[in-house]
Amino acid sequence: MITANVTLVDIIVIPTYDEADNITDLLGRLLAELPRGTVHVLVVDDSSPDGTGDLVRAHPQFGTEVFLETRASKDGLGHAYRHGFRWAHEHGYERVVQMDADGSHDLAAVRHLLDALSVADIAVGSRYVPGGSTRGWPAHRLLISTWGNGYVRAVLGLPVRDATSGFRAYRTTGLASLVTSGGEANGYAFQIESTWRAARAGLTLLEVPIEFRERRRGHSKMSPTIVVEALWRVLRWRLASGRAPGHAPPAAIGAGT
Repeated sequence: MITANVTLVDIIVIPTYDEADNITDLLGRLLAELPRGTVHVLVVDDSSPDGTGDLVRAHPQFGTEVFLETRASKDGLGHAYRHGFRWAHEHGYERVVQMDADGSHDLAAVRHLLDALSVADIAVGSRYVPGGSTRGWPAHRLLISTWGNGYVRAVLGLPVRDATSGFRAYRTTGLASLVTSGGEANGYAFQIESTWRAARAGLTLLEVPIEFRERRRGHSKMSPTIVVEALWRVLRWRLASGRAPGHAPPAAIGAGT
């Protein structure tokens, strides 16, 4: 049972599958980084066989600041995030952050993303605006990411430089659009789809520079299948929208500091 007044508390949604090597450290650092009593953490675990969910339940703040939703099976990042967003929406949180469990996102940037919500519906943590960067990525991963984001901008006309970023913050308006949108993307294309749908809905997106670091423990979930899904879905959305390439959807989108 949630014991705090959630209207004054933000929540961070973290999807997990086999992140036992990272989750305990991440939860401890998150709660230490942000002022006590200002944030809750929801872990959405896809029944990880390595015991990730058990480690969450064993956390000292479980049930008061740390919460767990366990899904029956591993069926994709998009479904996990939508599950977590619905839970946050139903429990009355007004600001929601999404982030990875692998330690690749700079915890100090959580506050910057939340601060950006004073002028935006959705704040996107961006590696590809001035001040943003990646650290520890092999050259081929960086090439795939930068090329992929260029492809998204060219095909969909989105002036967002990091549409594949998984580090974001939402106000209630932005979150509600994702909870009720009936999105279809399930892999990393979920990030692109949520950006596209938000822009088409006229929501304001603001890119906030972040440093992205390669995970130190565990294995990346990225695969050729995920990349292919993103490529064909972007083209499908473009054809279905009827918009001319390079025509930005109606939203105020820019870079923050």
